[in-house]
Amino acid sequence: MTTLAELPLIASGKVREMYSLNDDACLLMVASDRISTYDAVHPTPIPDKGKVLTGLSAFWFEKTGHIVANHLISATEGVPAEASGRALVVRRLQMLPVECVVRGHITGSGWKDYQATGRVSGIELPRGLRESQQLGEPIFTPSTKADEGHDEAIDFERAVELVGDRALMERVRDVSVELYSFASEHARANGVILADTKFELGLDMSDPARPGGTLLLGDEALTPDSSRYWPADGFELGRPQPSFDKQYVRDWAAASGWDKQPPAPAIPDDVVAGTRDRYIEAYELITGEPFRAWLERTAAA
Repeated sequence: MTTLAELPLIASGKVREMYSLNDDACLLMVASDRISTYDAVHPTPIPDKGKVLTGLSAFWFEKTGHIVANHLISATEGVPAEASGRALVVRRLQMLPVECVVRGHITGSGWKDYQATGRVSGIELPRGLRESQQLGEPIFTPSTKADEGHDEAIDFERAVELVGDRALMERVRDVSVELYSFASEHARANGVILADTKFELGLDMSDPARPGGTLLLGDEALTPDSSRYWPADGFELGRPQPSFDKQYVRDWAAASGWDKQPPAPAIPDDVVAGTRDRYIEAYELITGEPFRAWLERTAAA
């Protein structure tokens, strides 16, 4: 079987590496155990984090195919043994230049914008909302994709300008909201609140019968790294909520005395263990199966 070392590496980010397959028609998307806060990667990995992200993405790709097709080809066939459980073979897409953020609760940067202006990404919201409150309906709040630093929140009209096709951007907006609504309902039935999430969509240009390309969901989907998941049983209006993501590490980092400039400090063992537990708990609550089931399904023969 082919090894990772034999594959052309085409991109390496904070969490993922992308390798070329089949003359660039497909990619191998590999999720590492790296974790970052404040735009800096810590030297301490979170064991199994990459496998949780990959397993949850695969789960959601299967669950949401009736809403929009996605780039997943296989979680096993064509995956090198050393990447089993943490890698997906996917179609190569022409990615759209916007992040597709959907918010169902007012929190995070959206809460800060609302406090300052009463709006989020140009969308006026009712007065008197409290932190973490559920909105009357989900809102689409796109952002730019920054090569360095932070993404910038934009309104829908700016997203149309960046994509260059209003009808396509309207389709992207509608698909994103429908994906969020479906996932939110599923998560809530399993004791988890999906407060907000971020999707990336792209065009599959490989079908000559569709010269404009076919819209597909790409990247990761509805993972604790791209979404804000809260335990439903601990929800309390008017404050930040505990979450199933790297907020546990972020809280430690904020209180550690680190100046939030690279290099990021090593993470203590108890924080590593607590973070790993939260990622795995998110997988098990959302999928309804033990995490070991994913490991067994994707184990190299």
